Amino acid sequence: MPEIGEVARIVHYLHKHLVGRTLAVVRAQEDANVFGKVGTSAAEFEKALKGKKVVGARQQGKYFWLVMSSPPHPLFHFGMAGWWKIRNEETAYYKPDKKRDDGDWPPKYWKFALETAEKPKSEHAFVDFRRFARIRLVDCAAEEMRNNSPLKENGPDPVQDGITEEWLIQKLQSKHVPVKALLLDQANISGIGNWVGDELLYDARIHPEQYSNTLTSSQMKQLHKSMMYVCTTAVELRAESDKFPETWLFKHRWGKGKKDDPQKLPNGEKIKFLTVGGRTSAIIPSVQKKTGTVAADVDGTDSVVDEDNGDDEGKIKKRKRSTKKAKKESDEEDDETTVADVKDNRKLKGKKRGAVKEEQDDTKPQVDDPPPAKKQAKGKAKGKAEANGTSDVAEDMEPTKTPRMRRAAQPEAPNKKQTEASGRRRSARVSNAVK
Repeated sequence: MPEIGEVARIVHYLHKHLVGRTLAVVRAQEDANVFGKVGTSAAEFEKALKGKKVVGARQQGKYFWLVMSSPPHPLFHFGMAGWWKIRNEETAYYKPDKKRDDGDWPPKYWKFALETAEKPKSEHAFVDFRRFARIRLVDCAAEEMRNNSPLKENGPDPVQDGITEEWLIQKLQSKHVPVKALLLDQANISGIGNWVGDELLYDARIHPEQYSNTLTSSQMKQLHKSMMYVCTTAVELRAESDKFPETWLFKHRWGKGKKDDPQKLPNGEKIKFLTVGGRTSAIIPSVQKKTGTVAADVDGTDSVVDEDNGDDEGKIKKRKRSTKKAKKESDEEDDETTVADVKDNRKLKGKKRGAVKEEQDDTKPQVDDPPPAKKQAKGKAKGKAEANGTSDVAEDMEPTKTPRMRRAAQPEAPNKKQTEASGRRRSARVSNAVK
């Protein structure tokens, strides 16, 4: 997933090729996920942008937006696999796009395509084959974008906003969650994803499962330094991994499960993988020690992926503890899901649960009103009980007889020998009577 550095890369290219130009052509393809799930449509997107001038490009964590000459302004989130392509310009990060073919434009999986009026014209396309990306239109003044949803529900950007040491310490002490889970929660801090979170925790020598409010003062101060260092470096280098420091975990973590990859840092430190909050985390156990209560100690399961076996998926070792039963961890969509999307989904689920409950209440048989057949049977049984002088309490306590119980209660049919013997006795009695 594109994180703070990758989004900064695209904002750089937008300033280079789009800002200051007028959009002459705007084409969009309807997508119920990318547009529809956030209340936008392809037609509305085309209408809002065509003929307008792009006067700026901004970023907050994993979100970025274009500042138009007049509202509304388009706001973008790449999700898991979204990206912004520019014709005749390589925007890919980590490694060049080998399958790129600018002769076929718009590219595959495009959601919208733009073309500038100025010469030489600049052609752009937003692509997403997994359809987790989100494209919104925010109708407000440009300077008010961050005061509107979903940006206002997201935390500060470490680079754009300059998070202070005091602010981070207060945030860590106010939460009782695994420190990596806190970092990944976009409501706390914007822009930190899986690899950035692992990198800064490794740099700070902190175990990702340790609860945030159990960190020492020196650990929290170091975490702030590491966060600012990793995030600033990723943004300044525009996520070009070839330029990342060789000592970074990022440069050596991607060979997971391969036999020819020793999964070690240049200094020989071994890389291990474990699951924190449903996400795979890369750690260096020799330096990232547990100095306080960690999530695995409470949840009852400490899952570690062993990379020595050569299996592509890795061998998962689970160590059960006697403190509590293991809890199921869900993989939080977002990273890929925004705070505003989560609120909308919760409202929708609430309505569905209410509708299901009403339907169940309508169809559920009432205990005080049994079916007619049972009513008649109960009335007959009650009459017999009253005639025999027995209590109606016993009747209610009598268990319902199953078919097997009824068959068992029936007398067995006489076999052949029993029938013949009974016939002989009757004949003898008749003979005696005649005599």
